[in-house]
Order: sequence, then structure tokens, then C-alpha cells
Amino acid sequence: MSTPQFTLSSTVLGSSDPRGLAGFYRDLLDWEVRVEQPEWVVLRSPQGAGLSFQLEDGHVPPTWPSGPGDQQMQVHLDIGVSDLAAGVARAQALGASLADEQPQDDVRVLVDPAGHPFCLFEPAAGE
Repeated sequence: MSTPQFTLSSTVLGSSDPRGLAGFYRDLLDWEVRVEQPEWVVLRSPQGAGLSFQLEDGHVPPTWPSGPGDQQMQVHLDIGVSDLAAGVARAQALGASLADEQPQDDVRVLVDPAGHPFCLFEPAAGE
């Protein structure tokens, strides 16, 4: 039996407002909306990467960093940006907030409008 070929199609984020959250990432990343339904939105980059958003009734945002009993972050996005300070300013203008804890000098942890943490960083040459 041969090994099947797998292809990661998309990373999916849950939200009580998938259209609103998709709009945030569409504007931040300048990606195209490929599918837009009330409970499901798909974005694609020009290179083909995907980010999707699904309705989660009763969505509970993760806590970062989490403590005992907190809703834990199960995934986060690492997003490269050509100018870290300008990228942080743009994300904040679109509705993100800077996380209280910043564990690295060269990475900024932000929280999207639905409460998901994501990191902005300036990629090193070759990344």
C-alpha cells in the first residue's frame, strides 16, 4: 500500500463573528476572500496559503499566557512583516491589541479581535 499524499489546505480559527474576523485578517494580510458564508469564510494568499474562519457559538477566547483553569491557546499564527513597528501599528489600527506579555525583543505578540494571539516578526534572510 502506498502512502497517501497530504496537503494542508487551511488553518481554521473559530469566532463568534467569522466574517468580522476574516475581514481583520483580509485587511492585515491583503489576502483574497474565496468563500464567504454567514458561518464560514475562506481567505487565500497569492501563494495559495489558506486561512479560514468558522462560527463558534459561545466562543471563548484563549488566555495568553494561560494560567491554571484558563482557556488555553491551542494554535497561533506567526506572521512575517517587513517593518515590525509599522506592522504592529497597522494591526492595532485594524482592531488588534498588544498582549501584556512580550517574551521576545524581536517578536510582538498581539491579540486579534476574537481574542486569538498571533505573532508579528521580521523574517531573517532566507526565512
